[in-house]
Amino acid sequence: MRMFKPLFLLLTVALFLPAPVSASEIPSAFQITGSGYGHGVGLSQIGARSKALAGETATAILNYYYKDLVISPLDDSKILRVNVGHLLSTARISTSTPDAVLQIFSGDIGDAQDVVPLAVVPAKGALNFSILGSTVVPSMVVGKTRTSLARNRIFTVRWSGTRYLPGVEGVVSLKHLATKARYRHGQMQFRAVKAATLGYRIEITNSVRLADEYLWGVSEVPSSWPAAALEAQAIASRTYALSKAGIYRSACDCDLYGEISDQKFLGFAKEAEKGWGEFWKAAVTNTAGLTLTQNNLPVPTYFGSSTGGLTETAVNAWGSERSYTQIVPDPGSQDPILNPRFYKWERTVPQNIVALAFALPDVVSLEVLSKNLSGTVALIRATSSTGVQKTLRGESFRSRTRIPSAYFDLVSVQNAVETTPTATP
Repeated sequence: MRMFKPLFLLLTVALFLPAPVSASEIPSAFQITGSGYGHGVGLSQIGARSKALAGETATAILNYYYKDLVISPLDDSKILRVNVGHLLSTARISTSTPDAVLQIFSGDIGDAQDVVPLAVVPAKGALNFSILGSTVVPSMVVGKTRTSLARNRIFTVRWSGTRYLPGVEGVVSLKHLATKARYRHGQMQFRAVKAATLGYRIEITNSVRLADEYLWGVSEVPSSWPAAALEAQAIASRTYALSKAGIYRSACDCDLYGEISDQKFLGFAKEAEKGWGEFWKAAVTNTAGLTLTQNNLPVPTYFGSSTGGLTETAVNAWGSERSYTQIVPDPGSQDPILNPRFYKWERTVPQNIVALAFALPDVVSLEVLSKNLSGTVALIRATSSTGVQKTLRGESFRSRTRIPSAYFDLVSVQNAVETTPTATP
């Protein structure tokens, strides 16, 4: 009998192993339906527009979406370093403004006025930048003539008509990768920064005054929206920027990113928008200094495009408690006229994207384990073909798969949903 024991053990273990899943049973994609766009925390921009159209003031809108905060004037004259080019190998800056010039300086010269430039670039000339080892290599291009300049870790570029350099009001064009943007204010720094996996790359920052030069270029909502909605956004944007000012981030050589990870900074195109730019500038001017505060300090005023009908809290979305973010009804986001693209949406997420989100070789099934009181997915679980299971927060799943929001359901999948008592309306 002893000779049969190994075979018996093998058969016994086999009974409890998960049955292998064939390639044909691994779905090529997952169908998801939902509503809203963004994380849903704090101010709903579509909701603010709805309330403004109904006659509510900017103050009333902000007091509705942010609880127990005080709107008070603060000094917003700080200079911000806004990242306008991230992880770059090359970049180009130029101006076509008649009689405007560019100046390039070696190093980060701050506000200094007594520094001799490396070169002065005339109108229609340009400066090219590339990365070489741990240094930035600049060159000046005028017509068909290219002049190489001494390399360094950082350079400062100024243009005429700014507070750093008098003269004709110049507008510069910054090109990198497939991006082209125009800037009117401040100065720029081009710095070599070591990235975690890429080696050294160029980080470009635009140093601008928060009160006007920065806020005039923030492009978070259309300038054609009602004045109260624009003013509410201006106050929220000022507050967010003030909460980040002075907190240096070495990865971007900046206080803030000029992208939606912080706020979208469009530069001169926002204030110069034909027929509408003056409306946004007026909203900034009319709310000068006004800031949402807690204990006399600005707070990170999160905002997003729209929700699934109820706003979300910071603790539900990211696990960080922010008492002023609470769950409140947001019916404007569910208005198909105001929010035609995202009051309802459907997405097909490919297998490889879902598997990557969970760090699994493949995913054969998804299951929503619980939802928050806001209606967002709290936890979602994936199961691989070998039976391995992993769980993510709904907001993490949204971010990794790039679906519009965490207000979603799975199509043709049984959802074992429980509402988690993690927040109160």
